Amino acid sequence: MDNQRTVLTATPETQSPAWFALWSNYLLQAPFFQAEKREDSAKIIAQLLEATLNGDSCIAASAEQVAALANLVGSGSEPGSVAPFIYDQQHLYLYRYWALESALAQQVARLKQQVVTAVDVSDYLHLLEDQHQQQALKMTATTAFNLITGGPGTGKTYTLARIIAVLNQALPEIRIAMAAPTGKAAQRMKEALQNSFDDPKIANLVSDDLKRLTPITIHRLLGLGNRQQPRFHARQPLPYDLIVIDEASMLDLNLASMLFNAIAEQTRVILLGDAQQLASVDVGSVLADLQQVPALADNHVHLVTSRRFKAGALIGEMARFIQQQTAEQPAAQILQQFAAQLVQPGELQAVTLTQDMVDVLQLEYLPDEAPDPIAGQGYYDKLMLGYQGYVHSLKQYLQADDPDAVVAQVVKAFDQYRILTAIRHGGLGLQQLNMQIEQRLLQQLVLDVAKQGDWYVGRPVMMTYNDYQLGLSNGDIGLCLQRLREGNRQFEVYFPSLDKWVPATRLPKNIETAFALTIHKSQGSEFQHVAVVLDQAAQNLLSKELIYTAITRAKSVVSLLADRQALVQALTVKTSRNSGVLEKVNEHLSL
Repeated sequence: MDNQRTVLTATPETQSPAWFALWSNYLLQAPFFQAEKREDSAKIIAQLLEATLNGDSCIAASAEQVAALANLVGSGSEPGSVAPFIYDQQHLYLYRYWALESALAQQVARLKQQVVTAVDVSDYLHLLEDQHQQQALKMTATTAFNLITGGPGTGKTYTLARIIAVLNQALPEIRIAMAAPTGKAAQRMKEALQNSFDDPKIANLVSDDLKRLTPITIHRLLGLGNRQQPRFHARQPLPYDLIVIDEASMLDLNLASMLFNAIAEQTRVILLGDAQQLASVDVGSVLADLQQVPALADNHVHLVTSRRFKAGALIGEMARFIQQQTAEQPAAQILQQFAAQLVQPGELQAVTLTQDMVDVLQLEYLPDEAPDPIAGQGYYDKLMLGYQGYVHSLKQYLQADDPDAVVAQVVKAFDQYRILTAIRHGGLGLQQLNMQIEQRLLQQLVLDVAKQGDWYVGRPVMMTYNDYQLGLSNGDIGLCLQRLREGNRQFEVYFPSLDKWVPATRLPKNIETAFALTIHKSQGSEFQHVAVVLDQAAQNLLSKELIYTAITRAKSVVSLLADRQALVQALTVKTSRNSGVLEKVNEHLSL
């Protein structure tokens, strides 16, 4: 069925943790548990815990099933009552996620009902190109809580830039904050906004203060420290009149609850995103849930006209193809249609990137029987082709009289291409891909580069957690280069999104090499060329949202290296997370 969920199986990627059994056994003993149906209770607990690993906040359950939990379950209707599980006559929750959903719904209802100073935008509608963009401007001029969604290239940032400029013109003292879930997404938001602000059509509306606006991560916006306690909250709200959140599809329940809780009265909020993309890594699909709430219809505008993908542009056509497929079609028919409408299978080739190039799609199928070893099939060499521009820029850097003068060129060359995969382990998983590309880079730079421990010139690295002392966030990507310090050359990592150098010795040991990224980690990024690897080992993790997110990271070129069955899975399986947000928001708005 089209609404089929991706079911996790016990692979190295998705093994059920041992704490499932430990936690269940702990709860199902005296004095906590006072009933006899231990087996039925353990089964429904395991089902709920498995669901939370999939990102669901709850599971559908009948009263008869829930009865097996006896005194471990509460209704949530009694003030002050707390139980490990909550049942609301429809869904069974862990208490934590029921409380987060309830708090989120309460805050959304509050924001929906807030009154803000209305702005007359009738003189500015000509700045926007279609009725949907104009509708978004009119909505934000009068409404506190605003959702603006749309696929890639539909002008979300273009529209946002004009909304901000108009509001800033009409309300000169307006205090504006912009944020995104990751550092990379914040950097991309900054670049896109600055490009839009440079448009001569709105030059007279864009002040120097607007040009200096710098998007940050939501964690930094809230002042979240190592203990994950926000500096800003209901009692000390954020000091802004307009808060813009980009890549809102990545918002999870916990982060969204903290964010909405910290928004002051009479503050406008704008959430931008594409709900067709992957939902957050953690529990919840906040944007997808909110855009389905009937009571929020007046707070939501969906942009539909793509300008990035012109009519006939292959990446845009592939995005539409993904959205149209269903699991009812035979696999062979889907692959035939894919070849007829988009790209014939062949071998991955080097692609010369130019500024205004026509879209390129490449597809190479992996053998039906997994090659052993994969390295002997030349796949890593083909995936390395996209990094030839980066290799060339590194050689120029190493030979330059003033290396610092060419750092920007190195960064630009690296950001043109990325390898995306669904899994971390296996021959075409994240770890092996990064190791193989690293080996090939070092071979091509052999005369100029010496490796010291894990470090070498050209190593891209990604932070895997927030380090507040270094001022680095989970997902920030930097490039290792050499700098002259007190007469000696030492390895330092340049983080372009922060314009910041950090000595390699100060970075954590678990920082990850980033020639390849998981598709989840690529969200919020954009590259001219992406290679997407979908092998058999990833099959149970694949979905329409995953491949849609992967291919829409590309501006011009997508190179697919895929197992046939894995590709069919990615094209047909739609995931929808179980949640009670819609019902809870409606309930609060009807009070």
